[in-house]
Amino acid sequence: MKLERKLFGTDGVRGIAGTELTAELALSLGRAAAIHATGDRPQVLVVRDTRESGPMLEAALAAGVAEGGGEALLAGVLPTPAASVLVRRLGLDVGAVVSASHNPWQHNGIKFFGADGRKLDDELEARIESHVAESGAASPSVGRVRILEGSLDDYVRELTAKFRVDLSGRRILLDCAHGATYRAAPLVFERLGATVETIGAEPDGRNINEGFGSTNPETIAEAMASSEAEVGFAFDGDGDRVIAVDGGGVIRDGDELIALSASHLSRAGRLQGSGVAVTVMSNYGFHGAMKDAGIEVATTPVGDRNVAAELEQRGWALGGEQSGHIIWTEYGPTGDGIAAALLVMSALGDAPMADSIPMTKLPQVLENVEIADPGALEGATGVWEAVERANAALEGRGRVLVRPSGTEPLVRVMVEAPTRDECRQICGRLVAAITENLT
Repeated sequence: MKLERKLFGTDGVRGIAGTELTAELALSLGRAAAIHATGDRPQVLVVRDTRESGPMLEAALAAGVAEGGGEALLAGVLPTPAASVLVRRLGLDVGAVVSASHNPWQHNGIKFFGADGRKLDDELEARIESHVAESGAASPSVGRVRILEGSLDDYVRELTAKFRVDLSGRRILLDCAHGATYRAAPLVFERLGATVETIGAEPDGRNINEGFGSTNPETIAEAMASSEAEVGFAFDGDGDRVIAVDGGGVIRDGDELIALSASHLSRAGRLQGSGVAVTVMSNYGFHGAMKDAGIEVATTPVGDRNVAAELEQRGWALGGEQSGHIIWTEYGPTGDGIAAALLVMSALGDAPMADSIPMTKLPQVLENVEIADPGALEGATGVWEAVERANAALEGRGRVLVRPSGTEPLVRVMVEAPTRDECRQICGRLVAAITENLT
């Protein structure tokens, strides 16, 4: 029988720290994770971002691991993908991350990686959740908690060893979102020879993602105007996403960075399976560019887990999301913003980014429609007739996507067309159809 998950969402357990995600819950999750891990005394790596609540939840999670008979290894502030890297590099059993990614500082979260560096599957998360719900007993053999020295250097070495790109003479601007990359990202680029400028690299526990990072790319775009840098990269709070800015201050999203990387790897004969996996949100222009390059595209539902699963199923290596979550499995099985930035620099060579992006984005308009029951969309005949008419009108020129939100009482509408005016007109008609049929 399949166990139902209520605590775990699409990316771990999330909530307001201290009220929804409490120390008691963190302890229970740590204990359950240790008990359900393989081995008599599982070693559990714990990393966190820079949120004010991080040390509290880290301590509680580690105490739970020890109570469950495991050994908690505290690596301190590191990007989320470092957990995936280090469990594989050090031969550990579980990686645990205390972070709420791109969310505000008041939020926090806990997610787990297995010994293979992948996020735990739904079934194992459900078993952990079931143990928490039942207030499962601790292990009869109590473990311990200790500091893991040298974890930052281990992560940096892994990146510089994989990406042997010479960045001597290059000046690069990094926006670390006052988050988990604030030490690692500058170190990596400097060790590869770059001259590095940083913004968003002074965390105080409450400024993570606030006005900086990949969810606020206009900040780094503005900073480029007064910078001598030729390219910039903005990471999110936990470092698994990246958005770029070219020398002219033009923002380059995940679609453009994947297109650049895929084209480079394909020309070099290194694109595994000659294909890439992206989500339904990827721009219409991306698909046209990949078709012109002879690169197959697989499309998945929204979410990096879905992209990762598609890559594994097809035996491909490169994929990601428009938001900047980019996976290249030759480096690791999960998204890593710093790794993605280095892959982009490898693809650029000596060329400017503005001249290297192989796609032209179509104008895109997004709108959310609040409805009580997003599930009712499936049977809304009037809405789907309107979608069919819109897609027929845009055939060969653009597309329409209407889908229920997986986390909020919303229906999301996306329209891509040759002009923004046409996008707005079509989007308006679809919103009207949704409102008429579902509200």
